[in-house]
Amino acid sequence: MESLYNPQGVEERWQRTWEDEGLYGAEPGSGREPFVIAHPPPNVTGALHTGHALQISLADALVRWHRMRGFETAFLTGYDHAGISTQNAVEKHLATEGKTRQELGREAFVEMVWDWLRQYGRTIMGQFRRMGASMDYRRERFTMDDEYVRAVMRFFVHLYRRGWIYRSNRIINWCPFHETSLSDLELVHEELDDALTYALYPFADGSSGGVTIATARPATMLGDVAVAVHPDDDRWRHAVGREVLVPFVERAVPVIADERVDPEFGTGALKVTPGHDPLDFEIGRDHGLPEPMVIGPDGRMNDEAGELAGLTQEDADARIVEWLRERELLEGREAYRHTVALCVRCQSRMEPLISLQWWCSMDELKKPALEALRSGRVRYHPESQHRFAIESLENAPDWNISRQIWWGHQLPVWECPDGHETVVETEPEACATCDSRDLTRSTDVLDTWFSSALWPFAILGWPEETPELDAWYPGSLNTTARDIIRLWENRMIFSGLEMMGEVPFRHVIIHTTLLAPDGRRMSKSLGTGIDPLDLIDQYGADATRYGLLKLTSTQDVRFSFGAVEEGRKLANKLWNASRLVLGAGPLEGSDAPEALEERWIVARLEQTRREVEHDLETFDFAHAVDRLYHLTFDDFCDWYLEAIKPRLSEPQVRATAFAALERLLKLLHPVMPHVTEEIWSNLPARETRLIVASWPEPDDRFAADAAALNRVQEAASIFRRSGVRTPLEGDQLRIFEAVVRPERVKAGGDAQAEIDRLEKEIARGEDKLANDRFVQKAPPEVVEAEREKLEKYRRELDAIRG
Repeated sequence: MESLYNPQGVEERWQRTWEDEGLYGAEPGSGREPFVIAHPPPNVTGALHTGHALQISLADALVRWHRMRGFETAFLTGYDHAGISTQNAVEKHLATEGKTRQELGREAFVEMVWDWLRQYGRTIMGQFRRMGASMDYRRERFTMDDEYVRAVMRFFVHLYRRGWIYRSNRIINWCPFHETSLSDLELVHEELDDALTYALYPFADGSSGGVTIATARPATMLGDVAVAVHPDDDRWRHAVGREVLVPFVERAVPVIADERVDPEFGTGALKVTPGHDPLDFEIGRDHGLPEPMVIGPDGRMNDEAGELAGLTQEDADARIVEWLRERELLEGREAYRHTVALCVRCQSRMEPLISLQWWCSMDELKKPALEALRSGRVRYHPESQHRFAIESLENAPDWNISRQIWWGHQLPVWECPDGHETVVETEPEACATCDSRDLTRSTDVLDTWFSSALWPFAILGWPEETPELDAWYPGSLNTTARDIIRLWENRMIFSGLEMMGEVPFRHVIIHTTLLAPDGRRMSKSLGTGIDPLDLIDQYGADATRYGLLKLTSTQDVRFSFGAVEEGRKLANKLWNASRLVLGAGPLEGSDAPEALEERWIVARLEQTRREVEHDLETFDFAHAVDRLYHLTFDDFCDWYLEAIKPRLSEPQVRATAFAALERLLKLLHPVMPHVTEEIWSNLPARETRLIVASWPEPDDRFAADAAALNRVQEAASIFRRSGVRTPLEGDQLRIFEAVVRPERVKAGGDAQAEIDRLEKEIARGEDKLANDRFVQKAPPEVVEAEREKLEKYRRELDAIRG
């Protein structure tokens, strides 16, 4: 073994070796119990980010653990076509050539997207490999593959025939640059400095007065169809039931009462513009109001705006404000800071518009999924996210599934000149209603999440009956961030139940959202992003995996380079310890722990095995890696190896050390696969790779010795702190002298100072535990920790006093 461990080169070599030797692969007919993860498909144009890296770290730790336990581990992967994201990337590329997709036409543009993807796409899978993700890359799927497209068409037609897909005019998020509807996830929300305009809407009967409204969007006044006030607002009670004139267009509209109006905003009177505001749309529908739109798909004023047609909204605002001022209807303007929604890709301001879209009714589709969640057939972790998943599904509105872009799954809907719709999986020869052969296919494509909802079973060959589908559905678990619980996770659950009759997985791990070190969100544009590939280059993949797992929590956490650095130190410590064992001489003799420290390390390895297994079973990754760190650094290296170092020339001592090192490498492998595999390859007589070696079996031979070194460890702590020698004898004294080497340690203080310190700590602990409020209110683990500290201090004091 080299004197220094260098992850560069080592990690990439093992990544190639594992894959080339087929050790990542899974076969459906093995007869072994399956452990299946259909990993979230990254965008085909995407690059690795910290969210991906965290997902891979925790998922691959579970996969490697199950593989070592004899499961048939199918860690499946692939790409999402990422409709608008990919189209946006290609349009930007076109713009550099001075072209637009409209100039190319749809067919040529789609072909260009395929060419562009062949040249620039699919790079992220190589980045997954660099993380050590042990995926079955042979089975990589793409949501635009022919077989996957067939699955999407089957799903759409099935839902349509169930009566759950329909077409309707409703208000949606609209991007005026891409000219398509958007999901909520495709928006970012930013604070914007604007102006709030106060305008008087005079009474239509010519009497004095009127109703004053406040708006940040004067241009939308042209689409006003009412003014609404809260029914309990005494300021406007006199106006309810009367009519007022909308400025500029001078249209008479009613003043209505509605409890959804916020009386604290502006004047408490709300201009109702159903065509351009979601709340106004709801109010308008409930009150039976008309729904004119004065802003077009391009974000400019449309023909309904009359003389303002063709203007930008900013120019229309200025014209209307001037009109109000000239007629003394402008009652004031003030600075107004508010949150606006922007398209995440082009930063255009999202425009609420009423649009004819395809929708999927959720009323019946969500019922089996809700039952599965409430009964625990699928569980989100942590529990708070399980509750959120249920609540979000209970309140799920009908799903807008159509998009007005060109890249994606084109709807399987054909229309004849008479307006009849034919919905079938493949192109029909004639209209299903009137036999007309003059058919035009819908130009809309499906929301990307519609196809992603089929991922757990479509990647296994559905709608065909395949061995993979039979063996690996349902899967075991899924991992993701909380922001797509309702957009993806819940949709996979109801889609799987509808099409397969079973949930797609049993567990969903909602992982931590990593923030920048300063607490802001990670963002390239903000300069707060952290590239995992930079971490791998600097620290190695193992250290990166360790650090990310160390940071996992039920809360959002700030990224810490210190956690990754801790992983690097652990890899180096393990490497140096292994060099010591392997360099001590050949493997002779038998593994027969005899000395106290030998029995103790076997007991500590077994205790940690049980604890780590529980941590992994409950998805508590931070505690798992913390236990492994202390087992390696403190127990194995600083105590066990130091204690046996003077006797490593003895064959039996070496044999026991080899066996302990082997067990330690197995426990560490799911978290730090590369360095452990490299060390394993240097162990004598190893015929299998560590990646497929057996997970340690229970070994309770020396369970009674798990605390055998507590006294000597306390004695060492006292000596290093104060220079006071605690009376020890036999094995305890031998271990103390081998580990502490007191002849080389300068005393750190006198005995009385240490006694005073311990007495003070004991008094503090006794007072704290005598406080009933603390004992009753503090978490049980905190109380128990205080009791353990108190007992430790008492033992240390007794040891000093002899």
